[in-house]
Amino acid sequence: MQYQRILEPIVTMVATLATMMQQDITPESAGTKATDKDLVTKADRAVELLLRKQLASAFPDYEFYGEETGGAKPGKAGRKRRGLNQYTWVVDPIDGTLSYVMHQPFWCVSVGLWCNGQPVAGCICAPVLKETYYAEKGEGAFCNGERIHVCPHGKLKDSVLSTGFSCLRAGWKEVDNLKYFCELSRLCRGVRRFGSAALDISYVASGRLDGFWELNLQPYDIGAAWLVLAEAGGVVTDLHGKTDFPKEGILVAPPDLHAELLTHFKGYRRPKN
Repeated sequence: MQYQRILEPIVTMVATLATMMQQDITPESAGTKATDKDLVTKADRAVELLLRKQLASAFPDYEFYGEETGGAKPGKAGRKRRGLNQYTWVVDPIDGTLSYVMHQPFWCVSVGLWCNGQPVAGCICAPVLKETYYAEKGEGAFCNGERIHVCPHGKLKDSVLSTGFSCLRAGWKEVDNLKYFCELSRLCRGVRRFGSAALDISYVASGRLDGFWELNLQPYDIGAAWLVLAEAGGVVTDLHGKTDFPKEGILVAPPDLHAELLTHFKGYRRPKN
């Protein structure tokens, strides 16, 4: 694997930093961003800055796009327009910040590498769970070095799904996820809510979940998990069955189940607010 030798130790190292900093994090010490429900901690920025420094040292010609410090959005910079490859690190320093603040285990560090908007490599480290997911294009997906695959069955009635409610955190009023949650909860075996899209998608990749959907994610939320899922045999689309994800929502599942789940999102339209 071209990137694993360098990328995985960097992600593991910064996840250790996040774990150490968590000891001093309390709900009272967390700040907010766009809304009162959108939390941020001093660890989010510290971890992202360290990732930016380490990745720039190892790959000085690559772009960087992170949740906290921004940067060049993947696939949008001038290099692509000039006919050159644009490699961009797509980073969520702590995915699952609320879990992190509340000292729950479902948070992770997520680092993906995209080339011209397509995933090339991805690493997700969940230090409390002692799990590291890794994938490179064409090389398969792994958890702690063991190859993983999506669940082989494709029946909604036998499935355990997961979702999130970032649309509510963002204050969506015209459309929200409660409609789909109520509908699918009645049809499947159960719906879980872990609070980290990167882990949700990785769980689909490893067969611990059968499917995942969300309405309002950002590129850094799926920066690494997109490739982990694809290399494990899963399908990822927007909620229209097309490729405009995560802007138009996201749906991930094994192929047969994905086709069935997609029928439940007919008529979905992202609100303008």
